[in-house]
Amino acid sequence: MHLYNAWLPPAVADAARGEAAAFAGAVRSAKDAWRPADPDSAYATLKWISVFDLFIKAKSDVAPEDIHALVELGFAVFHASQNKFVVQIKWGGLLIRLLKKHVKRLSLDVQWRPLYETLIRTHFKRNMGPEGWKVRQQHFETITSLVRASRTFFPEGAAAEVWSEFRPLLENPWHNSAFEGVGFLRLFLPANIWNQDHFTIDWIAQCLDIWDSVTNCNFWDIQWASIIARCIKKSRSVEWETFLPLLFTRYLNMFEVPISSGNGSYPFPVEVPRNTRFLFSSKTRSPTKAIAKSVVYLLKPKSLALGQFEKLINFLEQFYHPSNGGRWTYSLERFLRYLVFYFERRLQDEQFDTVDDKIEQFCLGKEERAIFVRVLLKLLDRGQYSKDDSLAETVSIATSILTYVEPSLVLPFVAKNFQLALETTTATHQLKNAVTSVAFSGRAILLSSVCSSELDDNSTVDTLNDLIVTSLSNALLGMDANDPPKTIATMQLIGSIFSNLATVGVSDDVPAFLQSSVLSDWLDEFFCRLFSVLQNLESSSPITEGYQSSIMSGTFLVEDSPHYFCMLEILLGKLSKPLFNQSLKKIAKFVNANILPGATSEVGLLCCACIHSYPEEASVYLVRPILMTIMSSFEDTPTTGYVGREVSNSVATKATLSPALETALDYYLRVLAISISYAGPVLLNYREELKHIITSAFQAPSWKVNGAGDHLLRSLLGSLVSYYPVDQYTPFSCHPIANIIEPWGCSKAHPDRELEMLNFPPKWHDPSQDELSFANELLGFHFQSALEELLTICQAKVHSETGDEKEHLKVTLLRIHSALQGVMSCLPEMRPSYKDDKSKVVESNFFIAGSSGSTVGSSEMREKAAEFVHVACRYLLKERTDDSILLALVVRVIDALVNYGSLEYEEWASHVQAWKLESAAIIEPRCNFIVPFHAQGKKRPRWALVDKAHLHNTWRCAQSSYHRYRTNADVSPSSVMINLVTDLLDLSLHNYETVRSYAGRSLTKLLKRWPSLISSCVLILTENLRDLKAPEHVVLGSCSILASQTVLRHLTTDSISLSSFIMGILESSHHETLKCQKAITELFVKYNIRFAGISRSFFKNSESQSDKPGFLGLFSQINALGFETNSLHWRYNLMANRVLLLLILASRTEPGIYSRILAETAGHFLKNLKSQLPHSRMLSISALNTLLQGSPHKTSVEDSQPLDHPEECNMLATGEILSNIIQEEGFMNDTLNSLSHVHIVSDNDGSSKASYGASSFQSGSDKAITYFYFDFSASWPCTPSWISLVGGGTFYSSFARIFKRLIQQCGMPVMSSLQNVLEEFLSSKERSRQCVAAEAMAGMLHSDVTGNLESSSNWLMLQLQKIVLAPSVESVPEWAACIRYSVTGKERSGTRAPVLRQKVLDCLCTAVPQSVATSVLFKRYSFLSVALIEISPRKMSPEEEQYHAKILNELLDSMSHSSAQVREAIGVAMCVACSNVRLSGLSGPACSPGELCGDVSMAEQSGNEHWSKRLTDGATELSVSIQNNIQSKQLDLASDSGAENGLDNKDEADAKRMETIFHFMIASLKSGRSSVLLDVIIALFYPVLSLQETSNKDLSLLAKSAFELLKWQILRRPFLETAVMAILSSVNDPNWRTRSSLLSYLRTFTYRHTFILSGSEKSQIWQTIEKLLVDNQVEVREHAAGVLASLMKGIDKDLSKDFRDRSYAQALRILDTRRRTPKLVHSVATIHGAVLALTASVLSVPYDMPSWLPGHVTLLARFIREPSPIRSTVTKAVAEFKRTHADTWSIQKDAFTEDELEVLRDTSSSSSYFA
Repeated sequence: MHLYNAWLPPAVADAARGEAAAFAGAVRSAKDAWRPADPDSAYATLKWISVFDLFIKAKSDVAPEDIHALVELGFAVFHASQNKFVVQIKWGGLLIRLLKKHVKRLSLDVQWRPLYETLIRTHFKRNMGPEGWKVRQQHFETITSLVRASRTFFPEGAAAEVWSEFRPLLENPWHNSAFEGVGFLRLFLPANIWNQDHFTIDWIAQCLDIWDSVTNCNFWDIQWASIIARCIKKSRSVEWETFLPLLFTRYLNMFEVPISSGNGSYPFPVEVPRNTRFLFSSKTRSPTKAIAKSVVYLLKPKSLALGQFEKLINFLEQFYHPSNGGRWTYSLERFLRYLVFYFERRLQDEQFDTVDDKIEQFCLGKEERAIFVRVLLKLLDRGQYSKDDSLAETVSIATSILTYVEPSLVLPFVAKNFQLALETTTATHQLKNAVTSVAFSGRAILLSSVCSSELDDNSTVDTLNDLIVTSLSNALLGMDANDPPKTIATMQLIGSIFSNLATVGVSDDVPAFLQSSVLSDWLDEFFCRLFSVLQNLESSSPITEGYQSSIMSGTFLVEDSPHYFCMLEILLGKLSKPLFNQSLKKIAKFVNANILPGATSEVGLLCCACIHSYPEEASVYLVRPILMTIMSSFEDTPTTGYVGREVSNSVATKATLSPALETALDYYLRVLAISISYAGPVLLNYREELKHIITSAFQAPSWKVNGAGDHLLRSLLGSLVSYYPVDQYTPFSCHPIANIIEPWGCSKAHPDRELEMLNFPPKWHDPSQDELSFANELLGFHFQSALEELLTICQAKVHSETGDEKEHLKVTLLRIHSALQGVMSCLPEMRPSYKDDKSKVVESNFFIAGSSGSTVGSSEMREKAAEFVHVACRYLLKERTDDSILLALVVRVIDALVNYGSLEYEEWASHVQAWKLESAAIIEPRCNFIVPFHAQGKKRPRWALVDKAHLHNTWRCAQSSYHRYRTNADVSPSSVMINLVTDLLDLSLHNYETVRSYAGRSLTKLLKRWPSLISSCVLILTENLRDLKAPEHVVLGSCSILASQTVLRHLTTDSISLSSFIMGILESSHHETLKCQKAITELFVKYNIRFAGISRSFFKNSESQSDKPGFLGLFSQINALGFETNSLHWRYNLMANRVLLLLILASRTEPGIYSRILAETAGHFLKNLKSQLPHSRMLSISALNTLLQGSPHKTSVEDSQPLDHPEECNMLATGEILSNIIQEEGFMNDTLNSLSHVHIVSDNDGSSKASYGASSFQSGSDKAITYFYFDFSASWPCTPSWISLVGGGTFYSSFARIFKRLIQQCGMPVMSSLQNVLEEFLSSKERSRQCVAAEAMAGMLHSDVTGNLESSSNWLMLQLQKIVLAPSVESVPEWAACIRYSVTGKERSGTRAPVLRQKVLDCLCTAVPQSVATSVLFKRYSFLSVALIEISPRKMSPEEEQYHAKILNELLDSMSHSSAQVREAIGVAMCVACSNVRLSGLSGPACSPGELCGDVSMAEQSGNEHWSKRLTDGATELSVSIQNNIQSKQLDLASDSGAENGLDNKDEADAKRMETIFHFMIASLKSGRSSVLLDVIIALFYPVLSLQETSNKDLSLLAKSAFELLKWQILRRPFLETAVMAILSSVNDPNWRTRSSLLSYLRTFTYRHTFILSGSEKSQIWQTIEKLLVDNQVEVREHAAGVLASLMKGIDKDLSKDFRDRSYAQALRILDTRRRTPKLVHSVATIHGAVLALTASVLSVPYDMPSWLPGHVTLLARFIREPSPIRSTVTKAVAEFKRTHADTWSIQKDAFTEDELEVLRDTSSSSSYFA
């Protein structure tokens, strides 16, 4: 049994034993409700789901076979309910929770294919259903989570099936289907024990190759990293060592941190379609979770992974430093959090799983744990004072977890940092973080100081004890009313340390700081500080008048976190009796001497904590004095006489209390109310006084004091009748660890091992007879007699003055409400009525046990109250309808009467919020290596476990009665309750907003519990919308209730409500006010968003049944509203059309009805295309895209038809109707004209990003109506768009798709009418008309229609020719999109070519005459490149290969074209053509993209590869000659200004050719196609490096862009070797600028490839850079030093150390020779080089102080006397050293000797002007 259930109050725990049987019964009932023959019976099973959820949340013990049966039933219902979104969401959610909770107890096989089919059918088909996007999103999340939860249960062979299903989608990495494929792969690929044999070394190598085929795409990286991480975790047997360099290279480069001064993120990431991104989203925006998981599970004894991991951290640690924050901080924080999370999880698994020898070798031993922790400490050290709060908090939590793993490493670190924070100058922000770290590690510190077997030496134990003492004493200084964060951290620390201690102050054989005398002084000091904080508090909320103020409003101590109260409770609970008495006296003295209205709650809680610990003593010191004070204050004050039987009229004048008295009374009453929350039986001693005070408070002539009285009565009743733990904060009575530390417990306690835990259940407050009689007495007086008074006031009109009557009513209602709130659900609920008037005592269903306390009063009492309140409510609505306070009170009373259990639920919900802040301070992780004992789950202190058990009981109480009647159809609410429902309905339409919202909330809660009441409410409310005379507030109230989820969900199953609802909205246009219109529109939008289909029964109502509206009747009614001819407001016309669309889509499952209305509706929307209203046009486009199937006229027959297609004849009928409309005179012309208005072309760039241009003139809510969630326009273009030449443009694929569908549906008539109209549009000068023409052409070209093909295609080609040759360039983007659309491949992966693709390519390949304008050439090349992008290289036809060859030849010949624009277009086209040829050359049957890296000679022989030679041959020579020409030209100009200007023609042509090459290179890198062109790119390294600074500005600009992109490219072997050779060869280049750019490149190159470069390659690079340290150009020398400093951080330890030692020796040598032989002259370069080498070493460790650093810095400082540039280098370096070490200088300077410090001082004291 779960601990929380074992620890329930005894009465509840007994009742809970029947839960297993109740669960079995519920499963049986659900099974009976489901009839497989009738899929609609799925709706009947839904009411059981919340019941099953109860058992899951209640942690009940249920039989495994019942769970098994339930899961099987769930899958059966789920798979049988295709198209029923609500059913799938509900059952899916339940299955997820069951599978997650019982994963170890279930053995079943789940098939993956049905889940995949459901997913495809509902989210990836082109014809979406009508469901709203909220529902669709929920549905998607449910299915994907269900797949994740059931992956563990996929049977053997599933992995292989999944792989073979999705592998083909990954063939073409430049098509969007690849992203979809990898998304599915990540979702479905199981790695459970039955599928292990699928994961082989070859398979992983293949995966890594595919991963490489798309570069710089965050989405792709996240998916693959997750797949690989899953394999690493599950497949331990795979030999991962071979893949480590590759994996760590990927991991390092996936962190987008800036290298040197570069940008952190890639400038042109690959675009992933929005809906793919949305569907396969991951919770973290970066792949850090997967990286952390992989790293942790790769570690094993003697593995290389540990070293690689350390290297990775060396690179990243600097970005954790507070001064290096940026965008990347978020992902680094997640990385740290997940590293620790997975490490802890892995240790748990290894400690608990039965270890056999096979796994033994993979387990982490002590040594590996230590290495891992040591590496992580670097990150903790850097990150703990981060300015980013979440990072600082993560560091504290990580520290806390790791202390239990390796205390000997982590605890000294915590101690050192705490000392540091106390001592450093910038301590203010550090102190809070340091205190939090100590609080989180409190238990580990205490345990280590006691169980010192781990630590062996006493000095450590002493430091730990010192740490606790200093932290506690400094904690007192930290309490400050003006510094909330620090104060709260301090309180958390005190709470944390005392949570660990057993009772303190009992014996004296304990460490010094726990001895009574020390503690006694500490407590005195503590309370002094605390009282001064309380006295200086200022209440954050202004004190609101009257009733509305919340009961516990307070300052930051109460509002922001539970630490204040917890700390007091723990501290006072742990003190021995003498220490407690000492504290109590201090507290009593303080409380009785001060009135602090600003800290009411805080003082109340202080008293409450005292009384909770020792009720008897504390009540004497605290409760009695306060009672006395209050009683004496009430003496001789005026009263109203409203409480009691007699209503005295003697009080003539209106008496009031003085403000001071009022404040004092309010303060004392509220403090008393909070104090007695847990006082229980002690209160019986003060029975009379309490009764007297409460009565006096209600009689006082002050609403503020009445409110305080209400608080007191409520608190008193709760304290008397409820169950609550009495000894929550007293320690376990079992023996403490080493006399001082309290053992903690775990809620998943093992009955054998941790029996002692279960033997100390909390002692619950079980109300005694006396307490109950006191409570009944209070109820009798303040509830029953108050109710009678209420009735008297309402019926007998006692008061002559309305003011008095109002006051009297207020006080009376307040008393009733207060009594109800106090007893909560201890007053039994009203009895329901039964259908056939059975006796009142039918046994209600029992599901789970729960009760909040002993029963008081009876159901009759509640029912009688309901009658009386109903009367009062009617009276108030009639007589006092403008009094909001009274009405709000009535609503609250009704709410407390009818919503039984909701008060407990609210209490539970607010308390759960507080637990969300549960800190690491009170959690001991499962794996505790300090006390070598590992628990089953997290361990917590006893008080926290008791609190959780108490919370669990509160939740059970709220839920136990809630579902009792919901599942029973014979039960309905009683008549009394129905009266109150009518009252709430009236109040929720009231003209005061506050009353409306209170009543509305209460009513929706009630409707949710009693669904039978919904129908009547809907009818009343929709009638209000239709009502011509309904005032504004009635409409607003009706809309807010109709918009609740309960009501909207009900509409799915109830046809009467649905018709009434829809017609109500559509007939409400007469409400003119803005507020009404807004409310109605929002309601409609909400209905759209949450639309979940229509029940089948609606379609079955034939028209003959007059009482029930039929579907077709409703349909024709709405159809009439949808035409523009009637005078409806445009928004209502739009709504009608939208509903029409929803209804017809919902009827798809009913072929009989669907076929009758399809043609007519499609015709209606087609006519609407030429509507005057922009929104209607948008909606019609959406509608036609969904309704037109377009199959009869397609050429190919095998094209799959949609799943639910009606008969063929119906299609043809639709086609005829549509053809008739289209052939009407002028129809096409009008339509195209009205569609052209949608294209809003902005002046600047003609781009509009939205999926419709309408965005600019649609308001949010209108857009929500027209916008179909997954309108499939998202699916085009099918390849990433990266060509910026033809970017922008307003081509809407959804328009093109309509023309395509119309042509497919109606055939030639559409073609011919379009041809006639298009002639005019094509020649138009207006851009918007060109756009429409482009869309219509695209539709025609892509439609594949049979019939008169020749003539129409000839006409099309003619037009296309004209477009290409037209000189204008404005609408190039639209026409490019048109061509791209027309050649787009069909099917999912775009492999089947459209019929006319070849003709389009023919047309584009025909060379144009040389005489044409350059704009035409530019246009043609742009069109060519977009057309080639869409061709799938793996499936190229021979003709397409010939086109490529032909085009490539033409492009290579015209590389030196004179126009810059054309050169760019040629470069882009070359990139696309070359990469296509390469990829198709590699697509042998078994080829994987990885073999892109293989040698290319195979393809060379086919003759297609000559282009790469023509491109790269001579490029290096070309760049040299360009440089020389430019230099000679400059010399000529200098020597002879009369020389002819400009280069000769050949040189000019060379420069242009080079520009084209750069364009090609930039396009390849930018588009991500470079993965197949690496050899070409490496061959072009030199030109890029050498041409960055020339006088030809255009060329240099291109070289710089190419260079920036080149830095991001990761190369794999065999390209890496060639690259290294190519790069290093330019070190001797005569031009120093080339050498400098070589250095820039080397810096990023070595960082990106550090894991895969071999040792020899690294040392080659290192030597090259060292060589440049003594370069003859000073800029190059300084650059080289900077590069070396950054390389030393992580590239290779040995290389760095060797370099450090050499440079130190060299510098010493130079100084010595200078001293001995001053005459000997070294060259400046030599000395500068030596100084720079030292500088590099010094600057490579910006924040640390390794042992070698002092010597290096001082040696460097000695060169200060040298001439410039050496002197300036030294000064800068020393200044930088001082800046980065300033924070901790006070400690770090101890590393230097006095002489060394002296030398350092000399450098900084520059000769001063004033000296």
